[in-house]
Amino acid sequence: MALTYTAIATVTVGSGGASTMEFTSIPATYTDLVIKISARDGRPTNKSNYIEIQFNNSTSTYNILDAGGTGSAAYASTNDLGSNKPYAYGNAAGSTASTFGNSEIYIPNYAGSSAKSMSIDSVTENNGTEARAVVSAAYWSGTSAITSIKLTSYGGNSFVQYTNATLYGIKNTV
Repeated sequence: MALTYTAIATVTVGSGGASTMEFTSIPATYTDLVIKISARDGRPTNKSNYIEIQFNNSTSTYNILDAGGTGSAAYASTNDLGSNKPYAYGNAAGSTASTFGNSEIYIPNYAGSSAKSMSIDSVTENNGTEARAVVSAAYWSGTSAITSIKLTSYGGNSFVQYTNATLYGIKNTV
């Protein structure tokens, strides 16, 4: 079975920065969704920062399981996030200048009527300490089709210029 990726929308942050990037009016015509992110924010003291993921502006229960490394240590964690959101990672202002972290979020069966799962693969870039490589499995308890996705820079920071995210629809073809 072949998979076809179709770019649905791209958001690129302009010169003033932005605290969120959002995809709205997502059509239910695909089997799965993928978001590819290249991100950096203005958090001054950190090398990496969270990118919160929220579906349909919902505060329904989210859960996440992480496994990753920081360059000096490996870790694993399980979090019942409650109304907090799952996250990907991007670079922050404390990392090497002009570098961006990259993430991919895969959401299967996004238009179905059951709870939604997702996998998140993130890496940050840094020529010093605290570069991250993290894989996550996350879960949203909402049962409605995903029609909007909001990506928010954690802690009130703004994504810097040229941060971008592209949403792809995936169709299984025979």
